Amino acid sequence: MTLRDATRVVVTLVYLACANHVFAQAPVSPKPSAGGKGQFRVCADPENMPHSNQKQEGFENKIADLVAKELAEPTRYIWWGQRRGFIRNTMNATLEEGRCDVVMGVPEGYDLVSPTKPYYRSTYVFVYPKDKGPQIKSLDDPVLKKIKIGVHLLGDDYTNPPPVHELSKRGVVGNLVGFSTFYSADNPPSAIIDAVASGKVGVAIVWGPAAGYFVKQQTVPLAMVPVPSGPGDLPFEFGISMGVKPGNVALKNQLEKVIDTRRAEITKILNDYNVPLVQRKAGLKK
Repeated sequence: MTLRDATRVVVTLVYLACANHVFAQAPVSPKPSAGGKGQFRVCADPENMPHSNQKQEGFENKIADLVAKELAEPTRYIWWGQRRGFIRNTMNATLEEGRCDVVMGVPEGYDLVSPTKPYYRSTYVFVYPKDKGPQIKSLDDPVLKKIKIGVHLLGDDYTNPPPVHELSKRGVVGNLVGFSTFYSADNPPSAIIDAVASGKVGVAIVWGPAAGYFVKQQTVPLAMVPVPSGPGDLPFEFGISMGVKPGNVALKNQLEKVIDTRRAEITKILNDYNVPLVQRKAGLKK
């Protein structure tokens, strides 16, 4: 898998890994609160915590409100389930009233939109019991061949997350416990973290924003440790940007200015949701 392929995998994860609704249901139709100019219109999933929901409780809702306030415009939402066709049915919708100006939370290399500079950078993490866990620091830890490992599985081998590919390269396959990203009432988005807390699995490897939010809700103290990339490994850290329609340079520039001037407030929101944040390493290319 190439770096480009890995980025596309994370694109999939960003849109699917926390979508806590049944994917077999019909898509949520776009329901803008109002149409026209003078509004900061955001494409968002109506049930996608910790990122967004219709009650506007997600961290992307809070950041969108911060941006809108800086632009002196009210926030308006175009609600659509984040799955295949999300951009086509929102930002690129045929009808103007179904279109939005920005998508919060896209990987910086996402080529269906024009991404801003990242407003945060996160990573995959190991999650295990803080007091009696295996204290795993690397995918090369021999204990990973002996305990059950919770991972998100998206389907065929080419769409599974980077950690699953790297575990497979190391011969760690038979002890993986897969958790679907296609959530339902019987498979809530917290299921993979619940499994660590209950002892169903010894460790889970989860994309940081989802891990942090659900770890914070547990009564059992859980550790979160960033998964490091070894030589030749796929990357596990990714910058997350805001996406605008290609060609909308003016809005992209406005958003990047807000990211710079309001970075402290954005970081506080992310910290409030327990999102594990990492800094881009010097010299690292996008």
